[in-house]
This record gives sequence, structure tokens and C-alpha cells, in this order.
Amino acid sequence: MISRGQRLSSCYIQASMADARVFPLKCAVQQYAWGKIGTDSEVAKLSVSGDDNFQVEENKPYAELWMGTHPNGPSQIISKDIQEKSLADWISKHPDCLGSKVNEKFKGRLPYLFKVLSVNKALSIQAHPNKNHAEKLHAERPDIYKDPNHKPEMAVALTPFEGMCGFRPLQEIIAFLQDIPEFREIVGQEAANQLLSLYKVDDPNSSETCKSALRQCFTGMMTCKDEIVAKQLSSLVDRLSKDAAANKDISKYNGELLLKLHCQFPGDVGCFSTYFLNHLILQPGEAMFLGPNEPHAYIGGNCTECMACSDNVVRAGLTPKYKDVPTLCEMLTYIPGTPKEKLFPSVQDPSDGYVTIYNPPVPDFSVARISVPENIDLYKISAYDSPSILLVIEGEAEGSNSTLPETHQLKLKKGTVIFISANQEIALKIKPGGLLMFRAYCPLD
Repeated sequence: MISRGQRLSSCYIQASMADARVFPLKCAVQQYAWGKIGTDSEVAKLSVSGDDNFQVEENKPYAELWMGTHPNGPSQIISKDIQEKSLADWISKHPDCLGSKVNEKFKGRLPYLFKVLSVNKALSIQAHPNKNHAEKLHAERPDIYKDPNHKPEMAVALTPFEGMCGFRPLQEIIAFLQDIPEFREIVGQEAANQLLSLYKVDDPNSSETCKSALRQCFTGMMTCKDEIVAKQLSSLVDRLSKDAAANKDISKYNGELLLKLHCQFPGDVGCFSTYFLNHLILQPGEAMFLGPNEPHAYIGGNCTECMACSDNVVRAGLTPKYKDVPTLCEMLTYIPGTPKEKLFPSVQDPSDGYVTIYNPPVPDFSVARISVPENIDLYKISAYDSPSILLVIEGEAEGSNSTLPETHQLKLKKGTVIFISANQEIALKIKPGGLLMFRAYCPLD
């Protein structure tokens, strides 16, 4: 029985691995209330496929699969021949597995946390601090902000994945203020009028005046008195519900999303955030990068997510957790942009046509999507000068590595998680049907 109620997903290897540099991991499953339920969850599907002993309870949520060394969900090594069962302990005793550059820059630690998320219910309106701000928050309130690290993160969709990210173009926000009196009321008439005065300004999105007006409006909404929020949200929901029942078009008011959020978080001021933030639906393989101070919220679907190894989150709506409204309102970017601008671009690996690279502007992590077609039966996972964590999404293969005896094979299938030390490659024999994998690594040149 695993302590603290954590369930573990696993993959197995039939080998003696005392000197292995490539090995499988058991990875913690987090059963947060917002997760998809039972086998509707991709996290649950990966876990039960990767571990014959994993039992899915159909009435329980399976929200996140954690792959890495974070103390709230550390990965464990599967091998009776390796003394250190914790990946963190093994890395500590074998720091050369990180590669010289990663080891030096990140002081002997794995710099990223790799996840799969299965979202059934919206996560909070939130943002993550930059490194300096994270250090300040941790020093002042270590009970809330438990580490001094920043937390840039990137989500890559496995299925259609819905979220909100970044502030909408100013003209869209102004249109909502003009068309939705309840929204204007909780923003505050003075703040709304200041933003409305920018309606005819050329390219208002780029001006400091725009940022100031947007900050005043967003802060006015988030600090509005609870009784006013409840009254105005109730009025808006009643009106939109009646229009929807009469088959009237409510898209002008972003009505479908507003009603969904209100159903999940009735009376919560975060429901109105849909009028400030871009609404995105990523298709499989599309990504969004969430840098410091970027407002966002996940709404539904399955994705892989990679981030700096931290759990620092500043929340202010759509959550039962602690809300730090003043900090969130102070730290946000207030830079308007389109949904298209929030899609993070990927590039094909010039040395491997089966690999798509997502390389965000941070040193902590990158992600590779490896899609090997069904007509290929041999494939080599290249060596990187970085530690990697490899996750199999679909397909089966057997792998060999120079640190393992030739007679021993890595068994890869859906849900398998493999740690790959720096400068190690894996030769794969792929079973019919192709292979889809994601690989997290540190992109230092």
C-alpha cells in the first residue's frame, strides 16, 4: 500500500540494472477533485495500461500524473538491483546523469517536472511569479509559497484541450463592457468608462494607458464585493439561460462558457474572467506556453504539461483554495493579444523527421513529441546532453541500451515512463501500429 493515498503507475523491465543509465519509473497519480472521473481520464488509462496492478475506481477523479523529483509526488525507480528507489536520491548519487552543463547550472537537480493532466472541471484563474518574485513570496509567506523557484509551464494537447490564456484584444473587452451591463457593473463604472474612452484610439493595445486602464478594470472586477458579484452574476445567468432555452444565439456574450463556469463555480467572480481572457481550444499537438505573470485557467481535456520544478501558483478565482487577489492583480502582464498569438509554435527536429520540438524561452525544459509511423519497425531515440523523461502515449516496442546486457530489453507500452540519463540512446524495435511518445528534457546548448 502506497502512503499518503497516492496511487502509482508503472512499467517494468526484466533486467539487472545496477549500472543502468536508462530505467523505468513508477509515477505518482494525483486525485484532485477537478480531474476526469475513472477511465474517462487519460491519466487513469495511462496508469492502468502501464501497471497491471493499478486499479481504477470509476467514481474517483484521476487528475495528474507526475514524472520527476518534486517532493509532493516523487517518481520511484523500478529495479530490485538499484539501491536508491527514489529518482531524486539516485540523481543525487549519480549527478553525472544530468550531463555537465545541466549539473552545473541546476546544482545537481532535475530542473523540470513532467505531467499528464486530465481536466474535467475548470482550474483556477491563476498566474506564476518570475524567479525574483517567487523568492520574495517564499521569504514573506513560506506557508503559502513553499519554494523560491519560478514556474513557467507549457501544455501540449493530447485531445482537444480547452483553456483561457492572456488578455483579449482591447476591442473585444470593450465590446463586452458595452453589451453586458452586469459585467460593466462589477468592473465599476469609472474603470469601465476609462477603458471605453480608448475605443477610438489608434492601436490602443500597445499603450501604457491601455495597460493601466485594463489593470484598473480587472482589479475592480476581482475586488468587487461578494454581494454585488452574486447579484450581477445571477442576473446574467438568468438572462443567458432563458435566451439559450429559447434557442437564441448567446455567442455574442460568450454565453456557453459563462454558463459552464457558473455551473461549476456558482457565484464566483472568476466566471466573469471569460470577458477578459482569451478562450482557446487546442487541437492535439498544439501547445500554449505560460510564462511569468500570464493569466490563465485550464477548462477541460487532456494534455501533457512540463514546467520548472516548482508548485508556486497565485490564484484569485474559480477555486476553493487560497485566493491572493492583491498579488495576482499586481503581477499580471496586462498585455492584450489574440488567441492565435497565444498558440506556442513547434518546429520539426532537423535531424529527425519524426520529432516535433516545443522549445520555450526558458532554460529549464523543452518537450519533444515523437510520432513514429506504423510502417517503421526500427527507431533510435537519440542521445541528448541532458536528462530526459520519456512517456509512451500509444504503441509498443522493445528497447536496448548500451548500459544493459544485450539479452535484457526495456518493455515499452502505453503508460510506460522511462528515465534516460544524459548522453544515452535507446534502440527500439517497434511492434505494428506505430508509436507516439513525449520526451521532456533540458535544452542547454
